[in-house]
Formats: sequence, structure tokens, C-alpha cells
Amino acid sequence: EDGGRPQRDGDPVRELENEVESEQKKSGEAVKGMRKYERRIKELTYQTEEDRKNVARLQDLVDKLQLKVKAYKRAAEESEEQANTHMSKFRKLQHELDEAEERADIAESQVNKLRAKSRDVGSKVRDSTRFEHKK
Repeated sequence: EDGGRPQRDGDPVRELENEVESEQKKSGEAVKGMRKYERRIKELTYQTEEDRKNVARLQDLVDKLQLKVKAYKRAAEESEEQANTHMSKFRKLQHELDEAEERADIAESQVNKLRAKSRDVGSKVRDSTRFEHKK
């Protein structure tokens, strides 16, 4: 009895068409999603390359700065050595100057003593000559 009449439950052709349409939508969305992920991969790849370049530039800078630091350290050590050499020469000269001043003080003291003696001797000689003239 049901022979020529379509079933009430639904048209199988229509159901298949709907299913195909649904699968096409899913497929289209999947393709969109895949393109989106491909773009994201390209962006991340580009970003990674840029980061690598920046890291290489920074490493180069670090290397150059380390060389400069080494050169400055070397220069500072050489300056310190020179300063120590100059300081020891200064101390030596200061010591020699102190000794020379001490010798000069001694010599001046001796000169003053000799002057005093010569004055004493001179006045005694003058006194004795006066005494002799009075006789």
C-alpha cells in the first residue's frame, strides 16, 4: 500500500542533500581554519626569524662590549701599575728630600755655631789688642 507514496519520515534525497550541504559547510570552515593557521604559522615564522636576527645583533653587541671591557680593564691595570711606579718614585724622592733637609739643618746649625765661635774669638782678639794698647 505504501508503494508510490513518499514516506512521511522524510525525503532521503533531501536528507542526503542536507548532509552534503552540511559537510560542504564543515569542509569550507575547515579550509578557512587551515588558511588561518597557515597565516599564523607564516607570522610566527617571520617573527622567529626577526627574533633570531635580533639575538644575533645583540650577541654581536655583547661580544664587542666584552672586548671593550677587557681593553678598559687592561688600561686600568696598566694605569695602576704606572701609578704605583710613580708613587714609589715619589716616596723615594720624598725620603731623599727629607734626608737632604735634615743634612741642611745640621749644616746650618754648624754654621751658626762656627759664626758664634768666630764672634767670640774676634771679640777676645779685639779685647786683648785693646788691653795691649793701653799698657
